[in-house]
Amino acid sequence: MKKQARFVLLIPLLGALASAQSKSNSKPQTPSAVNPEQRITGFTAANSAKQIEIETKFKAVPSPEQAQKWHRRLTAEPHPSGSERNNLLAREIADTWKMQGMEDVVIHEYDVLQSTPREVSLEMISPKSYRAQLREEAYAVDPDTKNPRVKSAYTSMSASGEVTAPIVYAFSGNPEDYELLRKNGIDVRGKVVLVRYSNPYSYRGFKALTAQRLGAAAIIIYSDPQEDGYQRGKVFPDGPWGPESHIQRGAITYDFIVPGDPLTPGWASVPGAKQIPIAEAESMPKIMAMPLSWHDAKPLLENMGGPIAPKKWQGGLPIKYRMGGNATVHVKIDMDNSVKPNYVVEARVRGAELPDEWVVLGNHRDAWEFGGVDPSSGTASMLEVTRALGELGKQGIRPRRTIVVCSWDGEEVGLTGSTEWGEQFGDELKKKMVAYVNVDSSTSGPDFEVTAVASLSPMLVELSKSLNDPSGKTLYEAWKATALGKRREKSKQAAISDADLVDTQIGSGSDHTVFLNHLGRPTVGLTFDGPYGVYHSMYDDHFWVSHFGDPGFKYHTLMAQYWGVLGLRLANADVLPFDFESYARSLRKFVMEVEAKKGAAAHVEFKPLLAAVDRFEVEGRQLNVAADRALKASDVVPGKLQNANAGIMQVESNWLNPDGIPGRPWFKHALYAARYTYAHLELPGLTEAVEKADWTTARQQARILQDAVEKNNLLLRQVRAELQKQK
Repeated sequence: MKKQARFVLLIPLLGALASAQSKSNSKPQTPSAVNPEQRITGFTAANSAKQIEIETKFKAVPSPEQAQKWHRRLTAEPHPSGSERNNLLAREIADTWKMQGMEDVVIHEYDVLQSTPREVSLEMISPKSYRAQLREEAYAVDPDTKNPRVKSAYTSMSASGEVTAPIVYAFSGNPEDYELLRKNGIDVRGKVVLVRYSNPYSYRGFKALTAQRLGAAAIIIYSDPQEDGYQRGKVFPDGPWGPESHIQRGAITYDFIVPGDPLTPGWASVPGAKQIPIAEAESMPKIMAMPLSWHDAKPLLENMGGPIAPKKWQGGLPIKYRMGGNATVHVKIDMDNSVKPNYVVEARVRGAELPDEWVVLGNHRDAWEFGGVDPSSGTASMLEVTRALGELGKQGIRPRRTIVVCSWDGEEVGLTGSTEWGEQFGDELKKKMVAYVNVDSSTSGPDFEVTAVASLSPMLVELSKSLNDPSGKTLYEAWKATALGKRREKSKQAAISDADLVDTQIGSGSDHTVFLNHLGRPTVGLTFDGPYGVYHSMYDDHFWVSHFGDPGFKYHTLMAQYWGVLGLRLANADVLPFDFESYARSLRKFVMEVEAKKGAAAHVEFKPLLAAVDRFEVEGRQLNVAADRALKASDVVPGKLQNANAGIMQVESNWLNPDGIPGRPWFKHALYAARYTYAHLELPGLTEAVEKADWTTARQQARILQDAVEKNNLLLRQVRAELQKQK
């Protein structure tokens, strides 16, 4: 039966491929005009011309029609991590990549802790009786919402247990919210806390850890219409915002401490690997947790009682929100926490000249239910990237460096698949990975957003000028207009520079984490954003994407073009297009932000660190000049640039601190980590020490940073000397 089921499921995906191949060049998008005298950063003039030809051919392949076919196939059924459906999709993707012409296709198995519900229930006992439905309502206009395989509300990695206790309302569930409860005489020990996904946002795992530390018996996280419902606009199925019964599922894994499989912290969970007991797993929560719709939260809030909550805590429901203590609920959660296989699919286009230098592109495959935006929009774009790479291969066009493409598993549970793959191949990746480009969700709207290490920022902006946005503008023009509009909303500032377009403050919550924070490799994250009120719910499906997220699938196509061309530029560059002058400017900003924190300047000497950063900026500028001169030379010999490129690849690795961040040694990058909330955290060792007023540690961390900067100053001088040999 399994073989038969697999055969039936493969036909739609591979049949769509055959249809697409016959139409791949039927409606090529007209490429943006390119000045033939304009060199692409990192390329000689001659190789720029060749690269533009390659990019034009690549961009002509992805199509909205095929992206929509991929997307419909991927979202036909729920496919959470560990499910048979998700495993079948792994095999389908592998088979599709083989047909497309990708090479070295392999499926990696990792045996990891999975967490799925056996029973989840919530009932209000007093002052009234109410049993939560814990399910989302179906809509006739969207048949997928009637799928019986959609699970009811649950939170992955929740503890199992049963409790009858008073319930209190703790707003966002952040530490300051509990402090306000204490001031109002409310102790949450032994109680059930009801919190919401709200601004200021914090990752649900941080909410759970905060409640656990304070002794709460359970935490319930609900979606308030003020954040993602009717107060924002029309709701599903008439608009993009969440309807009354929508449920934001998710995991509460403490992956801000150690990502990946909780039972193999720091090493790969390959079959047969050592596993620690669950009780010893730092990333495993010890509190019961569940999500809730506002439909089910409203009766609880109406009967909460207790002091009136402050204005900031009031939400979008037509009731007076109170802090609670008067209502009692019964919570029962029974989770199946067992080890099951996850599957990472890997494929390559082997480099013609430099096969041991890798540009890695990745997207996760697992979804909470259908995963219309998250992650299937990204997977659909990825399959168009690989289809276009395959078409280039048929024309005899092969990149200089190897392009590796990965379909991750278990991202939603704990960044699992990418972390295990990164840990398994960490030694190779530290030496061979040029950069990692992540697309989690391809599109939920038209607003282009990019996060990246600052050294890649200029080339990412440059690339946007060569692509057309569906609005009729270049992608660059559309991106800049959107960024300017968002800035004016916040600060009324009338201008925005190219340097402001790429967000160089990188948090966590997606598959770049292991590569940047643990292995010290440069990363880029890409998405098109928009009104998206159905995150992690059943309604995040093909209907939603087709009607609201990307009608016509034009942004799916544009993402495939940008993502693939970026991979090709990194793979084909004569001199890797990293701009360390730009990196220095971001680094200086990071240092000055820490220096401005309370008490920092009085206890830590920042002048030596800032002076080292100044020298880094000078070295970066001089390296840019040397690279430009080398690439303009008439007798450039690509092989002679390899020592310089090896040095450029080493810069990011030099930010690693082998001892890691104090208290979180898995996170080793001295410039980048994430707070427990998933929010960005720059200069993490120094910043956290300053915020704790631990001045001894702060001074030690400042010295570690200074040493890392000086190490890179020396390295940049050596790279410049290599480039000057081209004269």
